Amino acid sequence: MTYKKMIHIEPLARRQELLSLPLLTQSEIEEAIVQALRQLDLNMAYFNEQFPFSATENLIYPITENKEWTEGFWTGMLWLAYELTHEMKYRELAERNCESFYHRISHRILVDHHDLGFLYTPSCVAAWKLIGNRQAKEAALMAADQLLSRFQEKGQFIQAWGEFGRPEHYRFIIDCLLNLPLLYWAAETTGKTRYKEIAQRHLATAIRYVIRDDASAFHTFFMDPNTGEPIRGVTHQGYCDDSSWARGQAWGIAGLPLNYRYLHDSDLIPLYRGMTHYFLNRLPQDWICCWDLIFVRDASQPRDSSAAAIACCGLLEMNAVLPETDPDKEIFRHAAHAMLHSLIQSYTSENPKPGAPLLYHGVYSWHSKKGVDEGNLWGDYFFLEALVRMSRSWSPYW
Repeated sequence: MTYKKMIHIEPLARRQELLSLPLLTQSEIEEAIVQALRQLDLNMAYFNEQFPFSATENLIYPITENKEWTEGFWTGMLWLAYELTHEMKYRELAERNCESFYHRISHRILVDHHDLGFLYTPSCVAAWKLIGNRQAKEAALMAADQLLSRFQEKGQFIQAWGEFGRPEHYRFIIDCLLNLPLLYWAAETTGKTRYKEIAQRHLATAIRYVIRDDASAFHTFFMDPNTGEPIRGVTHQGYCDDSSWARGQAWGIAGLPLNYRYLHDSDLIPLYRGMTHYFLNRLPQDWICCWDLIFVRDASQPRDSSAAAIACCGLLEMNAVLPETDPDKEIFRHAAHAMLHSLIQSYTSENPKPGAPLLYHGVYSWHSKKGVDEGNLWGDYFFLEALVRMSRSWSPYW
């Protein structure tokens, strides 16, 4: 299967500025990890065996049950903390969380959507990879089967939300690039090729339609339920249909390298390069994007720290495999350090408190005024993942 697509790759506008920035030191990274774990410890006691809601309200997470699309990020942070410290308190709570995930998928509780990878990869796949938890493995495989059930033959994509097959819901979104690793893992674990085949088909469709020719991204793309032909790209959480929602662009920057991890297809590299250049060229002075990339230097617009954390992980993932001769390898390294340095310095708090986020100044949904200038679970998770990636050699859960 080919993933070739001709896109425009912008030259990087701030190349020399990036190269002149100092890299984070190991002591700075370790200090940030200690601070993050202080907040995580308070939150463990605050949530106990329940879960934080997707985003904070007045900078405190509401407590909820395992029913949103984001709980896997909370459990993923516990596994990251366990890897960092080897302390059993993190493992024990993460394993109790995994029992909740097993119950959720076995009883099909609010799983009729595509976000099974976000839910089950950092929680249950991580539990299997790290400690061989067999119930977690079974839960993750059931989640992979549920994700397969969302695949639309007409159009060759995994339907994002809504009642399966209904015309108003016949679409996919760029976020799903991060759900596909669950299918690759299932293929490797079971030896059944269909998981990987479906992932590859969806990836090919996403590359063809949701990534624009200028290397920006639509958030969501509608397909014709009768013919499977493309209809139109629109936004759901971005500023407008023609803009590039920052978190969506970041999902592309992180998702393409994770797909490359399994496919080793060089066609993905120029796509990644184009999306990354586009993103970096639209960052404000402190290297943390506004919530939509249409706002380049508009200080009145909310930043989305979570998009920066996601992009940082994508940069680190791809840089690990780019050859030393790649013209952008050192630039991408400096960009990851610049973003993470800014997040540590200006988007965290030195005064942790129960229920607070690890990472501040994120945006969940600007249009609905939900989680604007708040913390959110995916921002917290990818911030901690980025710190882990910079602190040691690390094997991703994805």
